[in-house]
Amino acid sequence: MKAFVLLLGLSLLLAGCATSRSSQLKRIEKRKKEQSEAYATLSPEQKAAVDIGQIKIGMSMAAVRIAWGKPSQIVSGETAQGATVTWLYQDSYLQSYSYWGTSPFYHPGYGRGRYYDYYPSPQLVHDFYPVPYVRAEVNFEGGLVKQWRTLPAPGF
Repeated sequence: MKAFVLLLGLSLLLAGCATSRSSQLKRIEKRKKEQSEAYATLSPEQKAAVDIGQIKIGMSMAAVRIAWGKPSQIVSGETAQGATVTWLYQDSYLQSYSYWGTSPFYHPGYGRGRYYDYYPSPQLVHDFYPVPYVRAEVNFEGGLVKQWRTLPAPGF
């Protein structure tokens, strides 16, 4: 029985990963169609990387946009070599928190005749809220990728 439950859990996990990868590839295909002119100008090596959602040093902004999508934020700057542009990609994770709240259920208070007074029952409530973070950044110089990095979600 334990083996069955373990196998079921593993298959659901793999199905979730496959679905996520499948949806990512569908989004890339959609962006390739929307930006077909820019995609056509890429080298075969860059096309192969973009097709699987990867970016490489030296890629154009258009190639990165096809591979990773629209950035969450664009930051401009300058170095000794000239102007720079940094694209930030944000994501979020769920942070748990607890607080004392009231239960949707009530317990009876002291009775007075046939009627009871009802008071909210305090209890510890657990909830989650999304916390945004920068998951990746891409630095461009002269319109080409100079460097890039991905960042883990905080707490992982």
